[in-house]
Amino acid sequence: MSLSQESQQPLVSVIIPTYNRPEYLNQAIASAVKQTYQNIEIIVSDNCSPENPQALVASFGDSRIRFWRHQQNVGMIANQQHGFKMARGKYVASLHDDDIWNEDFLAKLVPPLEANSELILAFSDQYIIDANSIINNTGTEENTRAYKRDKLTKGIHQPFYKIGLVDKSIPTAASCVIRNNIIDWDSMPSEVGGMWDLYLTYLCCISGYGAYYYPERLTRYRAHEQTDTMLSGSRDMQAKIRKAKSEMFCYQVFMEDARLQQFKTYFQQKWLEANTTLGIGLLRSEQIAAARPYFWQALNQQKFDVRTIAALSLSFTPRFFAGKLIESSK
Repeated sequence: MSLSQESQQPLVSVIIPTYNRPEYLNQAIASAVKQTYQNIEIIVSDNCSPENPQALVASFGDSRIRFWRHQQNVGMIANQQHGFKMARGKYVASLHDDDIWNEDFLAKLVPPLEANSELILAFSDQYIIDANSIINNTGTEENTRAYKRDKLTKGIHQPFYKIGLVDKSIPTAASCVIRNNIIDWDSMPSEVGGMWDLYLTYLCCISGYGAYYYPERLTRYRAHEQTDTMLSGSRDMQAKIRKAKSEMFCYQVFMEDARLQQFKTYFQQKWLEANTTLGIGLLRSEQIAAARPYFWQALNQQKFDVRTIAALSLSFTPRFFAGKLIESSK
């Protein structure tokens, strides 16, 4: 691409929040540097990793890379938001430090946004890769179907409440380019925690702008034990508790938004499920008294739910027996 062509391209800010994953980070940065769309800045925001990745970042020798290191761990969402706030581009795109972009990711998603000022974001489908960066073909197909991207038509969707907040078709954190000046990055409360990407989708939905879907797999999303979406099978109960609290907060906000009333029943059901999930997490952490109110709250609003009733029953089971049952249910 000539310098004149590059100068005519709008600047895209690539946000890479990172914490203690140097090998993956190296792959993520490399995939950003190799973009065929060249007018980018790459913001690497390090959340005070035990091993400072500054030397790794500098080894790329790319003047488009900006590095920031927090002096103390500020938490995942604050680190992510810091990167967004540093962005100077017309568009922003989040790239997790364990994910990888195809070389044409930005080249295919920026043009639809440039062609239509009424769009706030453009997104694509994604591959699922494992810890060794190998594509999981079965997992990829399941992921596409689970988020209903196999049924999603190419082009503009407006409004996009359903595909964004119900179907969750938009992978805001990994396969999405967003128009920067519309989002107030300070409007994302800390309570959203690990669900920040869903809340960001919500902010985009209520903006009144449209979304553009490009039905090609342009990114590689890494599924492994440290991934938020893998927590359901994880033994890290504190992470599960945090995730459930974040879900409860988000769905409470969605339920109360008058613009989303047609989906209120769905959001309420997800909120109730999060109550039960939080209760189970507390129960497994032997915080029995703290767990029960969440079970009762869930049952008060849905009279019969096998999962909630079973969990509540366990909380009244003699401690040793309950411990065995809880362990066997993991």
